[in-house]
Amino acid sequence: MDARSEQPGSPVLGHEEIRSVLTGVMLAMFLSALDQTIVATALPTIGVQFRDLESLSWVVTAYLLTGTAVTPLIGKLADIHGPRPVLMGSIGLFLVGSVLCAVAPNMLWLILARAVQGLGGGGLIALAQIIIGIMVAPRERGRYQGYFATVFITSSIAGPVLGGFFAEHLHWSLIFWINVPLGLVAAAMSFRALTKLPAHHHPHRLDVVGALLMCAATIAMMLALSWGGVRFAWGSAPILGLLGASVVLWVGFGLRLVSTTEPLLPLAVLSNRVVRTGVVSAAFAMGTLVGLSIELPLYLEGVLGLSASQSGLALIPLMAGVVVGATGSGKLMGRLTHYKRIPLVGLTMGIASLAVLALMPAGLPVAVLGGVLALTGIGLGTVLPLATVSVQNAVPMPQLGIVTGVINFFRSLGSAVITAGFGAIVIGMSGLQGHEILERMLDGQATTGPLADAFRWVFIAAAGALVLSLAGMIAMEERPLRSSTPPPLSE
Repeated sequence: MDARSEQPGSPVLGHEEIRSVLTGVMLAMFLSALDQTIVATALPTIGVQFRDLESLSWVVTAYLLTGTAVTPLIGKLADIHGPRPVLMGSIGLFLVGSVLCAVAPNMLWLILARAVQGLGGGGLIALAQIIIGIMVAPRERGRYQGYFATVFITSSIAGPVLGGFFAEHLHWSLIFWINVPLGLVAAAMSFRALTKLPAHHHPHRLDVVGALLMCAATIAMMLALSWGGVRFAWGSAPILGLLGASVVLWVGFGLRLVSTTEPLLPLAVLSNRVVRTGVVSAAFAMGTLVGLSIELPLYLEGVLGLSASQSGLALIPLMAGVVVGATGSGKLMGRLTHYKRIPLVGLTMGIASLAVLALMPAGLPVAVLGGVLALTGIGLGTVLPLATVSVQNAVPMPQLGIVTGVINFFRSLGSAVITAGFGAIVIGMSGLQGHEILERMLDGQATTGPLADAFRWVFIAAAGALVLSLAGMIAMEERPLRSSTPPPLSE
C-alpha cells in the first residue's frame, strides 16, 4: 500500500444524517449565493440615486476585499474550533453588515457597510465546503451536488429578478433587508443541524498581520485601477504612488509568508502541485464570473437600453449556465478517470462564447445574447466544483480548512482584481466620465457607441482571463479521487 493509503478518519455519517446537516448549512450558503446575484442588477440604480458611477465597483470590491482577507482565517478558525461557532459568527456579521447597507445615506457609507458584510459573508461558502469535506469523501461528493445546485439555481434565478424588481419598482435597500429574516432562520437551523457533525479540531495559529498586509496591498491596487484614467492620469504621482505602495505591501506579505511560524497562506499548502495550479484556474474563472455579473447590468441597460427588471431576466442564462456546468462536472468527476477533461472542454467553450460577444458587442439580439451567456456560464461552472474537490483531495484532514480557505482566498482575490479591472476598462475605454453615463441613463438614452466599444474590450479581457484559467487547469495534476479519508500528513 502506498503513501496515499486510507486511514481511519472522522466517524462516518449516514446519508440521512448528512442530508440533515446539509439542509441547515445550505440556508447559510444561500445567503452568500443570493447576495452575489441580487446586488448586481441594482447597481446602476444605486449609482443613479447617489450620482456616483465611478465608485460603484467599490460596492462589490469592498465586500470582496474583506471577504478575501477573512477567508483563510475562517478556514483556520474552523480547524481550531470546529465549523459551528465560526458559522454562527459569520452569519451574525453578515446580518449586521446587511442592516448597515440597507440604511446607507450615501455611497461611502454603503461601501463601508459592504466591507462589514463581507467579513461575515466571505466565509459562508468556504464553511459549507469545509463541512462537506469533513462528512463526505471526494469520490462521493458528486452525489450531493444536487443539493448545492438547488441553492445556486434558486439564487441565480431569484437574485437578478428580485434585484431588478426591487430597484425598479420598490427600493434598492430591500436587497439587503431581505437578508435579515433569511439569516435568522439559517442561524437557527444550522446551529441545531451541526450538532451532528463529527468532531473536527486541529491546532493552528492565526496570522492577523499577514491578513492586514494582504488587504492593504489589495486596496492600494484596487484604488489605482479604479482611479487611473478617471480621477488621475495613469502616469500621475497618486496612481504611481498607489501602485508602488501595493508592490511594497505585496513584498511585505511575501516576506511574512516565509518568516512567520504559521503564515496566512501556509507554504506547505501552496507548494502542493494540485493546490497551486487548481487555485490559479479557480481564481481566474471565478473572477471572470463575478466581474461579468457586475458589469453586464450596465451593458444591458446602458448599451442595449433594457430596464433594471429586464436586465435581471437577461442575466438568468449566465447564472443558470454556471449551475448547469457546476452540477454536471460535480456529478461526473466521481465517475470519470480523466475528470479534468470536463473543464478543459467547458473553458474552451466559454472562451469561444466571449469571442462572439467581443466581435458583436452591440449587434446581438437579446435571445442570441442569452444563448451565448448560457454557454459562457456553463463553461465557467465546470471549473468551480472540480477545482475545489481536487485541492481538498490533495491534502490531509488537518489541512482541510486551510486549503479550502486558500482556494476561496484566491477566488475572492481574483474576483476583486478582475472586477476592478473590468470597471477601469468601462470608464477608461468608453471615453465617457461616470456622470455622463449616468446622465444618459437618467434620460433613458442608450450609450451604444462608446460604451459598446468599451465592452468589446471587457469581453476580450474576460476571454483572456479564461485562457489563463485553462492554462492552470491543463497544468493541474489529475490525481485519483479518494473514496474515504484524506492522505497522511507526510504527503
